[in-house]
Amino acid sequence: MSDLETLRSQLQQAGQSHLVEAIERSETLRAAVASVDWAAVPDLIARYVRARPAPPSGDLSPVECVCADPTMASGGVSLVDEGALRGRGEAMLREGRVAVFTVAGGQGTRLGWNGPKGTFPASPVTGKPLFRLFAEQILAAEARWGKRVRWYIMTSAANDAQTRGFFLDNRCFGLDRRQIMMFPQGMMPAFDAASGRVLQDSESTLAMSPDGHGGSYAALRKSGALDQMEGRGAEAISYHQVDNPLVNVLDPVFIGLHADETFSSGEFTSKMVRKSGPDEKVGVFARRDGRVGVVEYSDMTPQQCGQTDEAGQLCYAAGNLAMHMLSTAFVRRVASSGDAMLPWHRAEKKVPYWDAATETRVEPEAPNGIKLERFVFDAMAHAAKPAILEVRREREFAPIKNASGVDSAASSAQLQSDLYGGWLEQAGVTIPRREDGHVDAAIEVSPLTAMSADDLHGCTLPTKIAPGSSFAC
Repeated sequence: MSDLETLRSQLQQAGQSHLVEAIERSETLRAAVASVDWAAVPDLIARYVRARPAPPSGDLSPVECVCADPTMASGGVSLVDEGALRGRGEAMLREGRVAVFTVAGGQGTRLGWNGPKGTFPASPVTGKPLFRLFAEQILAAEARWGKRVRWYIMTSAANDAQTRGFFLDNRCFGLDRRQIMMFPQGMMPAFDAASGRVLQDSESTLAMSPDGHGGSYAALRKSGALDQMEGRGAEAISYHQVDNPLVNVLDPVFIGLHADETFSSGEFTSKMVRKSGPDEKVGVFARRDGRVGVVEYSDMTPQQCGQTDEAGQLCYAAGNLAMHMLSTAFVRRVASSGDAMLPWHRAEKKVPYWDAATETRVEPEAPNGIKLERFVFDAMAHAAKPAILEVRREREFAPIKNASGVDSAASSAQLQSDLYGGWLEQAGVTIPRREDGHVDAAIEVSPLTAMSADDLHGCTLPTKIAPGSSFAC
């Protein structure tokens, strides 16, 4: 049987015979069709397109968290020995047992930026792109702990070539290009909500979309990245998403908690911050039927979101920061499990499509399609003993997601200036502040200068910063 005949048979068995004639006219479309696992499609349509999956059910209860900062510890949070955890984490870094993994498949379209989101200028003074900020952290970690750190970056079909070109144009920001590995995430076809047919984006292409950050498990294995990690001695993966310039990509305390058998099985460890209030739209760590995981805010009732304990604190306040530590063995187990550990999630979207009858591309005015994606944190429920570390929001979270307002480049720049202004104050520098307490200046500290406030002591610094001015070191 020829390749074309095989594809025809697969499409017909999957209920997608409308594509049979199309692949005979276009070799490009034929190649795209050949990349899809058509044997799995009928089940996906039955479960997620024709049916609307019921919301998650089961008894919900608060989750236990730990904290290494005694000034933050409160009800429901256990205080852990920061020094012991830091020592354990630093030992792992000195031994080269930790790899950095950046999920960077997004484009900067929502920010008005024509390029991959990781290329967006994110620092408040010099406008360093997000990728450079992470690279400088890796360089600083290598200088401090004396061991090369491998960096793995998951791109997407839309931005892979641009991302690779950006790194080469910038000489990999001082890193050896051989310590960086990039690979695209998986893609899934989009389905017509009414008929279950796979949509075409054009006469020669399918309508495809990324398979979500949960697709990173399969992508790590399929790309060979997982084999490379293990072959070079890395057994823990520091996972983060690309849009947060304050993420600590190699936090020894976090790494130490992940490796501490008292608190963690070393499979899945996460960071959290306390929700700012019951209405903050962020997923929270909680137990459902005894298993730890992330519950999306949309899956919680207003009563659950506002529920308080005896001390008047929110019961479900452990906000997910999308910062995780994963063992390579756990990633391999999840990647091999198929749907057993990572269910698909249905999203109703406006999906432009090619109408073969009229030979035109249609831009729908209302949601017409179903996209499927997986979530990285769904696997957490299958870890033997996951651990969750509470951290300070102002130290680790200044995301850039929106063009304006909350979680925008402007709000992120202010949060970065507030953090680094506080560091300078601790080193004796007079910092101007507005009536609302925010720093009245643009301030930036490179990880190559200081990885924490303590590292600034002994540095040559000004005695004061003028209001409205800029300072970078």
